[in-house]
Amino acid sequence: MADRGFTSSTQAVPAVGSVPRHVAIIMDGNGRWARKRFLPRMAGHTRGVEALRGTIRAAIERGVEYLTVFAFSSENWRRPADEVTFLMQLFIKSLQKEVSRLHENGIRFRVIGDLSRFEPLLVKAIASAEEQTVGNTRLHLTVAANYGGRWDVLSAVNRALAKTPGLGEVTEEAITAELSMSFAPEPDLFIRTGGEQRISNFLLWQLAYSELYFTDTLWPDFGADALDQAIASYRERERRFGRTSEQLTAADDVGQHA
Repeated sequence: MADRGFTSSTQAVPAVGSVPRHVAIIMDGNGRWARKRFLPRMAGHTRGVEALRGTIRAAIERGVEYLTVFAFSSENWRRPADEVTFLMQLFIKSLQKEVSRLHENGIRFRVIGDLSRFEPLLVKAIASAEEQTVGNTRLHLTVAANYGGRWDVLSAVNRALAKTPGLGEVTEEAITAELSMSFAPEPDLFIRTGGEQRISNFLLWQLAYSELYFTDTLWPDFGADALDQAIASYRERERRFGRTSEQLTAADDVGQHA
């Protein structure tokens, strides 16, 4: 199935359902989870892969169509070299181990971010996984790696300008079409685990109208129950997209009597 473009939520009002169509997650707290158990930080990252596996399964069961997770930011290169090396190796091993399972379960896999700093073996593994799962539609799983929201917007602007030399300015539609996540609707629900309450340069453009949910649960402890709590919070939100509550009520009344 070919990818389709989606309109920005500042340009058109997206459909709203009781289950978020697109969930974006910052998987935070692996190191603290390990420290609390007197384990090396690497043990927390390993356990975090297991948490992601369970979250993917829970998302499918609940009807989520798009799941996007922040695995490694462009700022994470500042971490200790041994930890960065371990994360890269873990990424490769996880891809090699999980891609067949993803494919068997109808999951399309993508990676967004600047892959130029990754070693060739990892880039090859990513390309292979994306190619193997390209026809799947049950769940769109996107991993942000060496990704930054500002990099994404800047890259999109440059690509849009390159396509129309001499334009002088670009439109919101042109930028939206060039973003890393142009193939997906904007996230309905953003989740950050680990107790921090910031977006940390993740999907800055796309989160403009997302519902934000922060939890103290450390990522390795996140699972189906924690996802249910986040979705329950989402269902309590009134998603107005600039409109008034009265307009929403009137629209609901028209829909019920149509």
